[in-house]
Amino acid sequence: MNTTRDWSKLTRRLEQLLRLRAFPIAFKLLEKKETLEAIPLVRRLGHRSTLCQLLNTVRSFDWTVGADAGDLTSPMCTSIIGLTDMPDYLKDGTFRSIIWAKTKRDGKKFENAIPRIPPGRYEAVVLAPLVYNPFDPDMVLIYANPAQMILLINALQFEDYEVMEFFCVGESSCADAIVRCHQTGKPSLTIPCYGERRYGHTQDDELVMAIPAAKMDKALAGLEALYRRGIRYPVSYAGAQSDLADAFPGAYGSLAGLVSTGQGSTILLGVTGSISTGKSTVSAMLEELGAPLIDFDILARTIVEPGRPAYQDILSYFGKQILDESGAIDRKKLGAIVFADMEKRKKLESFTHPRIGGEYVQLVARYAAENPRAIIQVSVPLLIETNMNFMFDKILLVYVSEEEQIRRLMARDGIGRALAESMVRSQISIEEKKGYADYVIDNSGTTEATRSQVSALWGELQKIPRRQAAGEKGKN
Repeated sequence: MNTTRDWSKLTRRLEQLLRLRAFPIAFKLLEKKETLEAIPLVRRLGHRSTLCQLLNTVRSFDWTVGADAGDLTSPMCTSIIGLTDMPDYLKDGTFRSIIWAKTKRDGKKFENAIPRIPPGRYEAVVLAPLVYNPFDPDMVLIYANPAQMILLINALQFEDYEVMEFFCVGESSCADAIVRCHQTGKPSLTIPCYGERRYGHTQDDELVMAIPAAKMDKALAGLEALYRRGIRYPVSYAGAQSDLADAFPGAYGSLAGLVSTGQGSTILLGVTGSISTGKSTVSAMLEELGAPLIDFDILARTIVEPGRPAYQDILSYFGKQILDESGAIDRKKLGAIVFADMEKRKKLESFTHPRIGGEYVQLVARYAAENPRAIIQVSVPLLIETNMNFMFDKILLVYVSEEEQIRRLMARDGIGRALAESMVRSQISIEEKKGYADYVIDNSGTTEATRSQVSALWGELQKIPRRQAAGEKGKN
């Protein structure tokens, strides 16, 4: 059976970010049982089994398994996933009243509460480790502990936020995960039931979530974004009796700065892009139209001048190898080191970012004092990477394709393709950044085309409602 994409890369990264101990399961219902024969390495267990057993065989034994109605032990399994109809003793509550309900009436209520896929469409089911790219699944089943699950939920909610609803019918948890996901097209999390724990060997601390295949990229993108913001598994303990001032995520500690940065009815426009997209070109055009510019590149150069505190910290950590003949920091030499090593890049940022932030706040205050209704543009190359979105009223992305970035960077810096690709891909992709932007300027065309877009943007910025300055309150 052919697949429309390679699932292995996504799966390996998901396993790495969540540190899963069991294989994510690719789950697919088949309209014809003969289709099972076309799936590579599929096994039929050779004895009647429960759906719980099939799930465990895949996630623990690394097998691809398939089954039709005749391979499954119980009509509970087959009727839930739509391979057969419900027998009468399920419909009237008799079966549930043997163990799980006090009376047949309670048992019937129980059965009626269990979501089921209507019979008649599907004849078989196939399950496999997703990492082996076995087929395009309907959904992916992930078994994980509660700490892992809450991060997965956070990831799914990161973009296009939606409250996640949980269901638990009690016994037959496969209905709450698999069937609800199938019916709603949304991720569905539940508590594995007694049967799945006894027959499927689900562990005491495990939960299960079914995610529609179409939402797996969204889940991974959310996990990656949270990872960049310091939200990771395992969750490190801050200490129940400790001062948490330094333990909160960075944005929490910046809230006071956020309040003080916006002065009166000014508008703060964050301008970003990626390497060689032409931010300076667009910023110059906005400056001509009347938007004062705070350029973080310039601030970054200023705070590392010889004799400044950041200069001393960088020199102590990286050594004299990063200096030019005059004793100043050679940005190309330093860049070649940090672009190839994430930990060294983080260390450099710890020396520079706090100092840049201090210079920035002073400049905002100055421009706001000069013109309380100014549109202040702030050019920040790593605005998205460093989670600075919250600091601005609007975000502008200057865009060119990745291939154009690489071509421009090679020409600008006289470097080879491999280094240019490494530098470009050390940042969030330009395509992903689009999702964070309020406005996008396509800078891949002529200067005139870019200027036309900037002019239209300037008109849009004038229409933004302004905060009321402190001195203006009470005048209306």
